[in-house]
Amino acid sequence: QVQLVESGGGLVQPGGSLRLSCAASGIMFSSYVVGWYRQAPGKQRELVAVIIWGRSTNYVDSVKGRFTISRDNAKNTVYLQMNSLKPEDTAVYYCNAKGVGADYWGQGTQVTVSS
Repeated sequence: QVQLVESGGGLVQPGGSLRLSCAASGIMFSSYVVGWYRQAPGKQRELVAVIIWGRSTNYVDSVKGRFTISRDNAKNTVYLQMNSLKPEDTAVYYCNAKGVGADYWGQGTQVTVSS
C-alpha cells in the first residue's frame, strides 16, 4: 500500500519560514517525479515545485527564489523549504508522486501565513 505523508505545515507570520516534508512508504521516490501542489480556498490546485530525474527542479514563478524543493533518497523523503512567506502562500499543500501508470497523493498539510 502506497502512502505519502506530509508534515511541517502550520501558522507563520509574513516573512517567516517553514519546511514541509513528504515521506513515502510503498514506493521509492527516486523512481518518481515528485511535486508539491497547493490549493487555496476557492482556487484551483496549482503545481508549486517539482523535482525530476537527476534532481532537476522547476518552480512556479510566484515562488522562485523563495522556495526550494529537495529530495533525500536515503530517507525516501521530499522537502519543500519555504522562505519569505507571504499571505498569498496560504493554502493546503499536497505532495504528489507520478510514475508510469501511477499517480499518488498525500492528504495535505495546511500552511497559513498571517500576522
